[in-house]
Amino acid sequence: MSILVTGAAGFIGARVCQVLLEQGAHVIGVDNLNNYYNTDLKKERISTLSSSRYFDLKEVDIESVDLSDLFKLEEQREITGILHFAAQAGVRHSLDAPIDFINTNVKGHIAILEFARKLANLKHLVYASSSSVYGRNAALPFRESDRVDRPGSVYAASKRAAELMSDCYQHLYGLPQTGLRFFTVYGPWGRPDMAYFKFARAIMRGETLTLYEGRELARDFTYIDDVADAVLKVLAAPPSSDQQRLLNVGNNSPESVSYLVTLLEKHLGRNASVSVMPRPVADVETTWASIDAIENLAGWRPRITLDEGIGRFSEWFSRSKYV
Repeated sequence: MSILVTGAAGFIGARVCQVLLEQGAHVIGVDNLNNYYNTDLKKERISTLSSSRYFDLKEVDIESVDLSDLFKLEEQREITGILHFAAQAGVRHSLDAPIDFINTNVKGHIAILEFARKLANLKHLVYASSSSVYGRNAALPFRESDRVDRPGSVYAASKRAAELMSDCYQHLYGLPQTGLRFFTVYGPWGRPDMAYFKFARAIMRGETLTLYEGRELARDFTYIDDVADAVLKVLAAPPSSDQQRLLNVGNNSPESVSYLVTLLEKHLGRNASVSVMPRPVADVETTWASIDAIENLAGWRPRITLDEGIGRFSEWFSRSKYV
């Protein structure tokens, strides 16, 4: 039996692949290794995974190929689970390149749905959504039952569109699916476009980092190992064929961005130079995940505090070539 993981060179995808391989699973990774951020980081993640004989990589754009053509029929019969993480990320980047988000996050998602519905032995499709779908909602914490029809960016709209397409495919074909709304995932081997990574680099280089205005500027930071644990617990608990699930994956404990900077200073052993600027219109002030649903379903709760997680990240970052 095989697990297909799209976005295998990405931050979440690579960590989930690594855990699956440690558990003895056969993993088929799919990734186009695009250059949205440093491809060296993606190649290093893949190099680590490729040391296992149970890992195979197919380097393709999911939105531009017929995925059925990539696999022989016997290979398709072996696929029992799909973890779909391939996406164009970056809320602010979606202001500059909105078409990229439609191509990957909408066209790419429906390509996965089309492939998945034809697999004879597929038990569960788990896909990455985002806390960004909560958009301009003001009520906290964010709950899966909240209305999500006021996106604050093209990125958020593309992720909500993917959720709606999945709901349609569940209705039409009984495709068992769960969408995971991730909240600010961080940790070693993370994405260089994320705030904590950019802050760490600025601190280490003696450069000024930018904080945005807002007394309530906070994020529900969620450590990568906790996220991987959540993904695999959910994968092992598919819904009935008449149900599409949406679940928050967050820390259920928003922390101020200024506290994040304090922790980076502590663990990197250097002081930050800070400039305060107006908050971009695409950025929400606070994110906060209600995690009652995933805890009730899979018994999952995050374990790593922000202090511990930033300590682990800082140790990795200080030794990396990405300083």
